[in-house]
Amino acid sequence: MRRNKFSLLIIICLVLFITGCASSQSQSTAKQDKDPQYQYNLGLFYLNNNNVDEAIKCFNRSLSLNANNYLAWNALGLAQSMKTNFEASLQAFIKALAINPQFTEARNNLGTIYFELKQYDKAETEYRQALLDPAYTSRELPYYNLARLYFVQDRLEEAYDHVQKALQIKFRFGMAHNLRGLILEKMGDPEEAENAFAQAVKIVPDDSGFLFNLAKIQFDNGRYLHSKENFEKLLPRLVNQADRDEVRSYLEQLKTLVKD
Repeated sequence: MRRNKFSLLIIICLVLFITGCASSQSQSTAKQDKDPQYQYNLGLFYLNNNNVDEAIKCFNRSLSLNANNYLAWNALGLAQSMKTNFEASLQAFIKALAINPQFTEARNNLGTIYFELKQYDKAETEYRQALLDPAYTSRELPYYNLARLYFVQDRLEEAYDHVQKALQIKFRFGMAHNLRGLILEKMGDPEEAENAFAQAVKIVPDDSGFLFNLAKIQFDNGRYLHSKENFEKLLPRLVNQADRDEVRSYLEQLKTLVKD
């Protein structure tokens, strides 16, 4: 009987302990729900793990508690852009800059949204404004973005000049090497373009777009064995049927061009 009472006492103590923990946890959760910084950090966690919808909820919750957090507005703009909600993204970046006009990262991001909306003059203005900030530590980005802007406008010399500047700042910049390859290909220098695509693949070997560009220009340059090897490596990665059909078409042609 005493043993039973002792057991009951232990159970009661455990229940009280668990209840206390639950109560403490509930209070902690309530506090976190009202903490704009916690919600912002949680949003970043979701964004970094590609859970964009939850990230947007957290950023909006953070901003409902503190509407002057320009970092949260910038993060919300990034999340909305990942959902291709460009108008919502645009307004978020504009709001971030209204709160802190010196936040150059948001200015570069704003330029990119203008680019996506094909408002090229506004995009160029924002990118050039970003380059005026000597303290901006990611200057390779507006240089790259200007190169991309000039490339789509067929202003190839300007595009090449700006992608070179991006690579001078950050050589291990796979997208810049890939863009440099596209520019050189369009300028009529396929040999150097192949080198640029090869560098992009070396830096980011898992990028299917980079590998396709390399394999294609190797095909155009008559390096059929290398082209075949890269197209065969690329094919299992592709999900889109049109992309798979295009690669298979190249491989069919290469059957007659590469001797076993």
